[in-house]
Amino acid sequence: MMKYIPKEAKVILEVGCGQGNFAYALKQQRQGSEVWGLELAEDEAAEAAQKLDKVLSGSVESQIPKLPENHFEVVIFNDVLEHLLDPYTILQQLKAKLKPGGIVVSSIPNIRYFRNLFDFVWRKNWDYTDNGIMDKTHFRFFTVNSIRKMYEGQGYKVLTHEGINATKSIKPLLFNILFLGKFSDIKYLQFATVAQFAE
Repeated sequence: MMKYIPKEAKVILEVGCGQGNFAYALKQQRQGSEVWGLELAEDEAAEAAQKLDKVLSGSVESQIPKLPENHFEVVIFNDVLEHLLDPYTILQQLKAKLKPGGIVVSSIPNIRYFRNLFDFVWRKNWDYTDNGIMDKTHFRFFTVNSIRKMYEGQGYKVLTHEGINATKSIKPLLFNILFLGKFSDIKYLQFATVAQFAE
């Protein structure tokens, strides 16, 4: 996800920063940067606080209102939005926290990933797991189209929207050929999105 963060960005927030490793790597790349983290787990937030400029500990819903307004150039969600009850409202609230021209960068699991799709359609299964796309802590599930609609519905302009972590299996390709290109998205584990608030 590093490649989606503009090199000139200096004021950055990672929501769901864990122990702060990704955000710290960004900080190391940018001299004079101000990198924040927001993390639900107290122990991980404490670890992140040793690496980042400021870390808020608590739920996204409770901490977003505490963020300064008109402050961040980039807000990052690395596989986080699907864990929220209402990601739409969170994206709406974040607009006030972004500087003019600021962006939101996210990676979101693809519910139409071919392994899951085969489980749903052929095996008639919808089984939750301890991690991955069917993680039992996911409140929301997204497709390539619903991610775009989520952003655009909250007043963002989608600048980049592409599949990442493609499978090396030939099955999605064969499936896509069979159904005349209607399944080009099923080879991707996630989608990366860069969206800017369109004032």
